[in-house]
Amino acid sequence: MYMTANSRQARMDKAFHSLFFLCAIVSTVSIGAIGAFIVAEGMPALVDTGVFSFVTGTQWSPPVYFGILPMISGSVISTIGALVIGVPMGVLTAIFLAEIAPERYATVLRTAIELLAGIPSVIYGFFGLVVIVPLIEQAFSVPAGNTMLAGIVVLTMMILPTVITLSETAIRAVPQTYREGSLALGASKMFTIFNVVLPAARSGIMTASILGIARAIGETMAIIMVMGNAPIIASSLLEPARTLTANIALEMAYASGLHSSALYVTGIVLFIFIMLLNATMLYLNRQKAGR
Repeated sequence: MYMTANSRQARMDKAFHSLFFLCAIVSTVSIGAIGAFIVAEGMPALVDTGVFSFVTGTQWSPPVYFGILPMISGSVISTIGALVIGVPMGVLTAIFLAEIAPERYATVLRTAIELLAGIPSVIYGFFGLVVIVPLIEQAFSVPAGNTMLAGIVVLTMMILPTVITLSETAIRAVPQTYREGSLALGASKMFTIFNVVLPAARSGIMTASILGIARAIGETMAIIMVMGNAPIIASSLLEPARTLTANIALEMAYASGLHSSALYVTGIVLFIFIMLLNATMLYLNRQKAGR
């Protein structure tokens, strides 16, 4: 009877092992299939235009000119702007929730932040279109508020829940003995937070920032609604711009031939950006594990 129970458990373990392996294979093959598909579809445009000309070209006027530098510029600048505002704000909020706020207040704020994370992106777009765009028009006296600045503000709101939640988790994971040791040596609470706790939670905060970048650079609907969607390199934050994701979403419905292939190449560039972000996150996690 004992041997029967052991053999049954062994078969069950083997079945679960096979199931986990199958899931891993399916996930890996899916990523490979997606990559192979967009490369195959984008190859005609790459051959016709050339990789360098496609990436560095400043004119996007299908079916004649295929240059996505304006869209790369729009994606990078809007993402960097959102990070410059959103990461410090998110980290400071996480510090307040993890280290300063009474638990009953922290619970209420944490619930509100989780609700913010669940709001669909189109709602952020509506809010930006109705509130932020008119405010920019009034504040800066510009003819249209659909600008890069509006996109940055909306992206900042969208990445805040990710940055706050993951940063708070990283801060709470710092051993309590670090805080107690610093306070026992006579350091103030603020000194302990900024010079002991935050450095110890650095890897987790960096991971939160990278995931925030991935959320910002992959956003589509809200950006389409507030950013103006002009395929030009904006000379200031008060000019319209277009991102890589918006470029695909706006034109894929009617694109054909070489134009459609060029949009797939835009997807390849976006895919490469996301792969680099994931590689950076894996590297940071590996560095953290090695310490």
